[in-house]
Amino acid sequence: MSHLSPNSQSVSVQVRGLRKSYGPQEVLKGLDFEVERGEIFVLMGPSGSGKSVLLRHIIGLETPDAGDILIEGESVRSDGVMSKYRLAMVFQSGALLNSLTVEENVGLYLTEHRMKPPEEIRRIVAEVLAVVGLQGTEHKMPAELSGGMKKRVAIARALVIEPQLVLYDEPTSELDPLIAVTIGQEIRALRRRAHATSIVVSHDRDLAFGIADRVALMHEGRILCLGTPDEVKRHPDPLIQRFLTVDFKTP
Repeated sequence: MSHLSPNSQSVSVQVRGLRKSYGPQEVLKGLDFEVERGEIFVLMGPSGSGKSVLLRHIIGLETPDAGDILIEGESVRSDGVMSKYRLAMVFQSGALLNSLTVEENVGLYLTEHRMKPPEEIRRIVAEVLAVVGLQGTEHKMPAELSGGMKKRVAIARALVIEPQLVLYDEPTSELDPLIAVTIGQEIRALRRRAHATSIVVSHDRDLAFGIADRVALMHEGRILCLGTPDEVKRHPDPLIQRFLTVDFKTP
């Protein structure tokens, strides 16, 4: 049986009244929304709108001043909840360890937790690298990889844990348009293979409207609108339409 055969359901995520300030600056201003099981949900907006701060709260790296985040109805701040579900994050930089080979980076979680014997880990790593089109790169070092390849290695690393929820922070930043399209395809492929719920933070309008089931447009710590890509693009509010013409990739 393939390692990538899903063995559990994806999870839902609920954000309830989330607020966060740093000193006098309020960054998140009472956010409320829900991400459905198996959904690709994209948070889009200009720099400084609070997207990455929100992502850090969902993964449990930050604690809100008010409100809560629930996974399958359970608060992420409750004991044992974050370890109960399999969550993976694909960082903007890829976050590969430069002293490890591609094979070692991808298999790191399985190795560190002694979840499989070494031969089985090598087989699993080869399988997921083939899924993202990087077969034969097992012995390369991160310094030998292009930016797009590093992002795909990071996605492969997420695949090995058969995630129920995957968080992506600017997965196409600093990539040329053709490689960005490939990364979008990989995100959709991971959803098909692992049945994972995906939350994607991105400046990239083409990515958002190309892969999302729903898009949330954020500005200054609030969600201006939320809907399917077509619903957002057809939104009657002139402010929304103005934001859709802005180059979000420019800080």
